Amino acid sequence: MITFAFWGRCSTEDRQDFEASRAWQYSRAEQLVTPRGGTIVAEFFDVDKCRSIPPARRPQASLLLAELANPDRGFDAVVVGEPQRAFYGNQFGNTFPLFEHYGVPLWVPEVNGPIDPANEAHDMIMSTFGSISKGERSRIKTRVRATMAAIAQSSNRHIGGRPPYGYRLVDAGPHPNPSKAADGKRLHLLEIDPYAAEVVQRIFAEFLSGKGIFAIAEGLTADGILSPSAYDRARNRHRCALAWSKSAVRAILANPRYTGRQVWNKQRKREVLIDVHDVALGHETKLTWNPQKDRVWSAEIVNPPIIDADTFTEVQKLRAARGHGRTHKPHRARHTYVLRGRLFCGICHRKMEGAWNNNQPYYRCRFGEEYALVNKIRHPRNVYLREAVLLPTLDRWLGRYFAPHRRADTIKVITAAQGGAEEDPATIVARQTITVCDRKLARYRATLDALDAEADPAVIAGWITQAQQQRAAAEAKLRHAPGQARLTEDDIAALIDQIADQAHALTDADPTHKADLYGKIGLQLTYQPSEQKSTGRGSPRPVVIWGNGARPRG
Repeated sequence: MITFAFWGRCSTEDRQDFEASRAWQYSRAEQLVTPRGGTIVAEFFDVDKCRSIPPARRPQASLLLAELANPDRGFDAVVVGEPQRAFYGNQFGNTFPLFEHYGVPLWVPEVNGPIDPANEAHDMIMSTFGSISKGERSRIKTRVRATMAAIAQSSNRHIGGRPPYGYRLVDAGPHPNPSKAADGKRLHLLEIDPYAAEVVQRIFAEFLSGKGIFAIAEGLTADGILSPSAYDRARNRHRCALAWSKSAVRAILANPRYTGRQVWNKQRKREVLIDVHDVALGHETKLTWNPQKDRVWSAEIVNPPIIDADTFTEVQKLRAARGHGRTHKPHRARHTYVLRGRLFCGICHRKMEGAWNNNQPYYRCRFGEEYALVNKIRHPRNVYLREAVLLPTLDRWLGRYFAPHRRADTIKVITAAQGGAEEDPATIVARQTITVCDRKLARYRATLDALDAEADPAVIAGWITQAQQQRAAAEAKLRHAPGQARLTEDDIAALIDQIADQAHALTDADPTHKADLYGKIGLQLTYQPSEQKSTGRGSPRPVVIWGNGARPRG
């Protein structure tokens, strides 16, 4: 009997049935190995991971590659249902040497068995499938982009995304694709929202009259006009709805869709190498702005305009003049902020942003006076906190929990913090199966040892083989189950030893490593300017970790 680990992948979770995708890939793999006496005992299936991501950066695939080095991995070989799902471009050439090094065969339906490292035909076939996979993705991207450009140039239908502030979506009938129409999908058009459209016209008029962007934002907030994120919370839950921001006003002034024309391809997803010195890591996707020449405009005015083309052109000329011809500020030098995303303002509860001042990191919360008045918050315009004041006490606070005299108390606290969560049903069943199989094997072996004339050794050997297969499958499920048992005190003690070594070295640690440790322990800090203290949460309860009599700047 050969035990196998199944390896598969599904690109998206919301646009395809990942359970059906897994089922047919698993079926192909099973049809390949079952006639050869193989059984699948483990599964590594990635959901919502693009094929262009190397296996080492896919969650389940990376676990599989790590298991190859484990002598007690629980399986003898790996089988894939379709090579295009596992490999893309040159990924096979970068990954298969690991299988060869650890002596784990890789089975593929297209070669009707394991890949032979010495067989040139096998290597050529797998490389071809990687090229086909890459070509298929490129071809789909080309078709989609060409279709979107054609629709934008010749149609008034809404082609996706949130409607611009000042418009709202209206139904335009069933989808032209019969199958999508049968599923209830509808077309949508843009129509003017009277309330928001007046605000857009006011913003353009005030900017042409000489007002600055920040003054316009403060004026809208002072007059009680809802910001775009507050006006449409359903589509802007990810944004702050406290008041108008400069970025919201700037985005409205730069949006050409208010002239009634359809505009597409203002931004694109660009793939860039993660590390130019290690191309095997693959690419990461970054959203970037396209130049004006690459944007697609409709030939005619297809939506009801809120402002005329002449007004929009004058505003763009004025913006360019105020910015001295620059479309954006030059990128500043990157600085490391150890508490990025972990320090919150105790007044408005927003994240404090990093600010480099006097050659050292600060954290600040900027809140306009008009914003504070409208939201009935007593908030200084600027609240500053210097990182160098906070970190030494924070590190001592973390380190004391791992001191030798507090070790026993820390273990008790962590044990209690695990709660009473039970194992998931699949894990419970796997443990029960192992127990039952152990009893069967003991009974079968005892029978085999005390064999009498009426018993058939071949039958008993078959029972033993079947029980061993069931036990191996249960062990594999238990090893890769998402829900694990509670940590024992010995497990917690071992973890504390690892963390304590890092905590004691925090003072002189690299800022990047220090930020990584804060993230792993779930640290969150809240700064109260009026009380001159910060509270931290990463332990079971908040505690005061810093106090200073000096008043904050601003």
